This record gives sequence, C-alpha cells and structure tokens, in this order.
Amino acid sequence: VKEGERIKKYLAGFVVVMDINGDMLTSVEFANKLENISLSYDTITFVIGGSNGYDNRVLQRANYELSFGKMTFPHQLMRVILLEQVYRCMMINNNHKYHK
Repeated sequence: VKEGERIKKYLAGFVVVMDINGDMLTSVEFANKLENISLSYDTITFVIGGSNGYDNRVLQRANYELSFGKMTFPHQLMRVILLEQVYRCMMINNNHKYHK
C-alpha cells in the first residue's frame, strides 16, 4: 500500500506499467506505439513493478501494460533494457540504421 502511494504521486502523462501480463511487442511495434502516444502526450512515464506486482491504484492509473517477456529481471537491469528499447524506438522512428 505504501509503495503504491509513493509511486502514484510520480505518475504523469501517459503511464506505461511494465508487467509480465502486459502486451508483448516487437521493437517496431513498440516504436509505432511510442510515436502514436507522443502525438497526444508530452510525457510518458514507465513504471517497473516489484516482485509482488502493483498496487491497484497504480494499475488503475496506468494507460497501458507492457511486457518484455515472462522472465523476471532485477530493477537495475530492467531500467537498462527499457532505456535501450526506448532508444531503439527513437532510432526506428528517425530511420536510423541502429535497429538493423
């Protein structure tokens, strides 16, 4: 409950929760999703959940649930994976060769 309260006060704009049960997308699909979101929102907030899942208040505030697979990763590693995928999306959306 306390974790949910702490997280909720930082949620702004379009909120994406990283959740094992969320949608699994390819990098290109994720790039398209972020591009479409950015047309309507100035801010996209990503939330990486704990091993016990999310407080209902966080899930109720979420606009989208995203999964990078069924595996469990430490928070620090998930931050790096997410950052790399957001960077990859930017490169895809700008027709840069980084993606392939």
